[in-house]
Amino acid sequence: MKLERTKNATRNIIFGIILKLYQMLLPFVMRTAMIYFMGMKYLGLSSLFTSILQVLNLAELGVGSAMVYSMYKPIVEDDRETICALMRLYRLYYRIIGAVVAILGVILLPFLPQLVKVDTVPKGISIYILYLLNLGATVLSYWLFAYKNSLLNAHQRTDVVSKITLGTNTLMYLFQFLVLALLHNYYLYVIVKLITQAITNITTAVAVDKMYPNYKPGGKLDIGAIKQINHRVRDLFTAKLGGVILNAADTIVISAFLGLTDLAVYQNYYFILTSVIGIVSVVFGACTAGIGNSLIVDTSEKNFLDFETFSLIIAWVSGFCSCCMLCLFQPFMKLWVGSKYLLPMSAVVCFVIYYFIYEINQLFNIYKDAAGIWHEDRFRPLITAAANLIMNIILVQFYGIYGVLLSTVIATLGIGMPWLLHNLFTSVFNKRYLPEYLRMLLFYAVITGISCLISYRICVLIDLSDLGNLIIRALICCIVPNVIYLAAYHKTSVFGRSVRLIDKMTKGKLNLSSKFKLG
Repeated sequence: MKLERTKNATRNIIFGIILKLYQMLLPFVMRTAMIYFMGMKYLGLSSLFTSILQVLNLAELGVGSAMVYSMYKPIVEDDRETICALMRLYRLYYRIIGAVVAILGVILLPFLPQLVKVDTVPKGISIYILYLLNLGATVLSYWLFAYKNSLLNAHQRTDVVSKITLGTNTLMYLFQFLVLALLHNYYLYVIVKLITQAITNITTAVAVDKMYPNYKPGGKLDIGAIKQINHRVRDLFTAKLGGVILNAADTIVISAFLGLTDLAVYQNYYFILTSVIGIVSVVFGACTAGIGNSLIVDTSEKNFLDFETFSLIIAWVSGFCSCCMLCLFQPFMKLWVGSKYLLPMSAVVCFVIYYFIYEINQLFNIYKDAAGIWHEDRFRPLITAAANLIMNIILVQFYGIYGVLLSTVIATLGIGMPWLLHNLFTSVFNKRYLPEYLRMLLFYAVITGISCLISYRICVLIDLSDLGNLIIRALICCIVPNVIYLAAYHKTSVFGRSVRLIDKMTKGKLNLSSKFKLG
């Protein structure tokens, strides 16, 4: 089966961005409702349980990524028998995973008080009951037809999941808001989330059955194929373990050492940052299956040119977002939660640096996953995460939240990114391209730094009311960095390829090639 890579990616991007905007705005409303109806500490509780459950989800071991990768070739060859056998194996794995998560979750119960400053927990709240409710939602996500998502991911039809999630989440947020506003009951708030998870999984399963009626779990893979999949899963374990520690360690360390209120303040900033990450990641998430397909059918030179093209696009987009966050974070937070809950500007700078590094690193990870080089990359995430955790525990005691942010930046920039780049250019691309690519990457980073500095220096000259200050700064951020990027990049060959790709994805509606006279 020939995948319509550009068409599918475009469709996934459109619906994915709609979903991400929705998932950014509605949770923002819910966080605001939580602050005003319940208090800041409840936000800390929610963040803490999310991070703990991320650790429990290690039981997933990267099975999802391994199985989707295993489907790329059978889909290209229209091998229905192999796809059905993979679905059967996937279903078995997820049933086992759900049981493992449930057992580990119960075992963790006695240790909950060590993960949160007990004197910061709201009165009348049992962290055990809340934890079990959140655990139930996670277990249901595995047991209720989760394996069927593999077909949508491998066929580049994640737009279907986006549409379903839009519908079910609308109901969830509506009921959760009513629970907070009228009943002030945090337990019911979490129960609504559990029910929504079940409805989403069931609805997605029904949609998959209608779209792919010929694919049903059945048949058996040969022993060699199963061993190969299990080998990928083992390699993915360290990547998943490292990723979880890197993402969850900050939250758990802040909760244990600083308390729920400080965690909630940190998470207000992190919520905005991850919302922006989510929108940008739609572009690359929508293209992952297409990249995997391209790595199979296209030449190494063609794939490297595509890699360069994506690098410029992500550098431009993430650079623009970095400028916006640097200039808008503080005035926005002041309007939203008040001056009392502002972090120092030094912490904001760390957030912005971390964001830019994360986005570039995300592109590398997408190519790693699409190429399936998990074995070569198996130790990097774990060592990066271990370094981050050690620095977290040490620096948080001297510098608080600033120390937590700084340790994450140092671990990612000093260990994670260089190692991952080495693995990519050893296993996927020709190593002779690496010096050229590093120079290009350094150029993007310098231009981003210059654009951020100039934009911020202009913004600090603005002295208006809080709302007026935010609006004028936003206008400056929309103009200044994009003018700088256009001046810096427009004469490069990569810019021309990027413009042509965007025109292809938008079916020429933007007609950028003509505007820039690319021919």
